[in-house]
Parts: sequence; C-alpha cells; structure tokens
Amino acid sequence: MALFTAARDFGQRVPSAFSFLGALLIFLATIAFSGGQGSGQVLTTALTFATMYVIVGLGQMFVITTGPGNIDLSIPATIALAGAVAMKVMGGDNAMILPGLAAALSVGALVGCFNYGLIRLLSIPPIIATLSASFLVQSTAIAYGRGLRVRPPEAFADFATGRVLGIPILAIATLVLAVLMAVLLHRTLYGRSVTAIGQNQRAAGLAGIRVDRVRWATYVLSAVMAALCGAVLAAFSGGASLNMGEEYLLASIAVVVVGGTSVAGGQANVAGLWGASLFLYLLVTMLNTFGVSAGLRLLITGLIIIAIITIAGGKKTGRA
Repeated sequence: MALFTAARDFGQRVPSAFSFLGALLIFLATIAFSGGQGSGQVLTTALTFATMYVIVGLGQMFVITTGPGNIDLSIPATIALAGAVAMKVMGGDNAMILPGLAAALSVGALVGCFNYGLIRLLSIPPIIATLSASFLVQSTAIAYGRGLRVRPPEAFADFATGRVLGIPILAIATLVLAVLMAVLLHRTLYGRSVTAIGQNQRAAGLAGIRVDRVRWATYVLSAVMAALCGAVLAAFSGGASLNMGEEYLLASIAVVVVGGTSVAGGQANVAGLWGASLFLYLLVTMLNTFGVSAGLRLLITGLIIIAIITIAGGKKTGRA
C-alpha cells in the first residue's frame, strides 16, 4: 500500500512520467522478445503513428481541461469528412496543397461551431451533442466521399511519409505544433482561461473570463485539430477513406488522460501526450508480437490503461 501511495504521489508531481516509462518498458520488452530485430523500424513506425494520436489529442486535451463533462466525440467523423474534402480540393495537384488544407481546416471550424451551438443554444450535454453531431458529419462524409479515392499530391505524400536522418518529418512537424500548443496553453490569456474554467467555472466567470467564448474556441480548436489529422492521415494512407477516423475516438481520450491531463479539468499536460501516444502504439505492437488474440489484446490494453490512470491520476480541482 505504501508503494502504491508513493507511486501515486510521484505520478501527481510528474504526470507524464508513467506514460514515458511505460512506453520505454514496452519497447524494451518487444525488442527482447524479437531478439533486437527490427527495433529501428518499430521505433520509426511508432513515431509516425504516435503523431496522429498527438494531433487529435491536443484538441481533445483543451476540451477536457475545461472541466467535467466536456468531451468531443465528433473527432472520427471530422477526420473522415476533412480528409475527403482535402483530397478532393487538392485533386493530386501540388499547387492545391494549401487550398486543400485550408478547406479541411474550415470544415473543422464549422464542425466545432456546430458542436458548441448544440451545447450552448440547445443546452445539450457535450457528450450527447458531439455524439449527435458526429452522426450528421459522418453522413455528410458518406454523401460527399462515397467512391472518392483521390490520391494525395506527391509533395504532400512525401511530407507525410518522408524521413530526415531516420526521423519521420511528420513527427518533427508535430513536435513543433505541440510546442506551439504548450505556449498557447501556458503563456496566453486564452490558455490560462481554459485552465481557470476547468478549475472553477463559476469563479472564472466572476473574475471576468468570458466562459462561453472560451469554451466555443476550445471546441473549434478540437475540431480543427481533428481536421488537420484527417488531411495528414489521408496523405499518409494514399487517399481518404470513410472509416479512417474510427480508432481515434477512444484513442484521443486515452492519450489525454494517460498523458497526465486531469479528467476533473483544470490541469493539462502537453508533453504527456507524446508519452501516452507512444505507449498506446507500442503496447498494441508488443501484444501483436506476442501473438495475443484480438479480444485478449483489447482486455489487456484496457486494464493497463486503467492501472496507469489510477496510479498517475491528477489532482482534483475545487469547484463551487
């Protein structure tokens, strides 16, 4: 019991420690089982796919930080629609990469506005509002992207799959994005307002923070990050598909919580997203290497995530 308490206290002081430690231990176990073969490829692949989790996790992190009940379940549908729009606008032409990205991000902004419109104007709980919106967005994606298989522009595909000194270019770009999001969270009025709302929404409002405006911006940011992931994922996969966002529903939540962001709100951890993303991908890779069946793999993954959240759970915030 004393060991558990000590581990929990350490997890609260360094919220991202367990995710990085878990990723390292799983990587070492996988390499030991395979005799060291393909270790470089495993790590490179993990970095590539972890970046997708990080991108959607950044947006979800801001939403969860605004307090209990705030969550965005429209991410998979937004990924599918934005990916289809990006590929359609680009049309395989390098000159259309920027317009295609702009179109995808605009789709994300519209979805975010629609999500918060349901929450604010119709007083629908976020979990229900964003889930309902996801059905409408997914239906739009199906109508728009049915039979659509446009290959990405060569330059965009090279960006999504290329490497520099063995390191994926996409991982480097996502690291820069994560740094910018950390600055936004910790060094701007908006980021501090997000944290303040998550700690005590009523007190934040009394302090002069425009709570509704900040929450609206947060849901828009989450959808824009999902749209960016959709465009990049389509480039990486050789084209958009309607189901390419499915795995990012629970993953976007898991990387946020495992990475050290408090589910109670008011405490976020950008660095932890990387550790959690690597942890989740390497965990699945390890279980596949060990030959674990799909059902047992999901069970083990869930139990390990629950254990990490329990041990490294963040501090609770006070509310009126």
